[in-house]
Amino acid sequence: MRVRTAVDEDAAGVVALRAVVHPYLVRGVESTRRMIAHPPPGEDWTAFVAELDGRIVGWASAYRNVRTSEEGVGEIALPHVHPDHRRRGLGRQLLDRALGHLLPLGVRRIRTWAQTGSLDFARRNGFVPSREVRSSALDLHPAPPAPTPPPGVRLRPLAALDPRPVYDLEVASAADEPDDISSDVLSYESWRYDVWDNVGLDREASTAVEVDGVLASYSLVVRDDDRMWSDFTGTAPAYRGRGLARLAKQAALHRAAARGVRTAYTSNDEANAPMLAVNARLGYRPVASQWSCLRELA
Repeated sequence: MRVRTAVDEDAAGVVALRAVVHPYLVRGVESTRRMIAHPPPGEDWTAFVAELDGRIVGWASAYRNVRTSEEGVGEIALPHVHPDHRRRGLGRQLLDRALGHLLPLGVRRIRTWAQTGSLDFARRNGFVPSREVRSSALDLHPAPPAPTPPPGVRLRPLAALDPRPVYDLEVASAADEPDDISSDVLSYESWRYDVWDNVGLDREASTAVEVDGVLASYSLVVRDDDRMWSDFTGTAPAYRGRGLARLAKQAALHRAAARGVRTAYTSNDEANAPMLAVNARLGYRPVASQWSCLRELA
């Protein structure tokens, strides 16, 4: 059993492991392969795997957070070990490798994520649990009905749009999302990598809402076969309170179902009451919780 730096040939094993530990997350093999082989720009991103007899049984990635104006913020994303191989020190080895990568980058504050059952592990390693994020699922059989937009409102697939206005909308709508780390800085290059050029992005199902010709809200669909993830649903501050987020998300779910998606997943901070209400009205049911955990370094 060993812990090593991930390579793109690990993608299928990483996805298979994630399906066991985080079955509600959606990232396909090709998307994972691209992330490992061609990491996000400017993040100093890397990942580590635990390997046993040629099988991937653990994973963690580490990178600088480039979406925030806070200095020295790093992330250790989704450290996890297969249930059959826990309590053997693999989680700690993965964490140590991730920390060893971040420290030379000048990182002084680190955020990681832990499932409820892993909070004791996080605490033992110096992390303080903070915010709860709820993951939810929705069966798309039968599909949600196609919504009828009010006068002056138009529903458009992302495939019909240029990327720059969509980027501008995300910057405007994501800046005040509840989070431990503000997302107040997002370069167009990073956004193109994460969103527009994501190999899993379904631009025909992803839906934007125009109000009198102005892009006001949208909902992204990232899919892997018959499963999808609502990657982001947001509304520009000036257009909130009109039901546009629900309109965009319902339309995206309807289109995704028509294109063969059978189960939709999403996640929201427990303080994000408006989106939790939207998801509840659409029929989502909670399936898991993760916690944002923070560690300050001297």
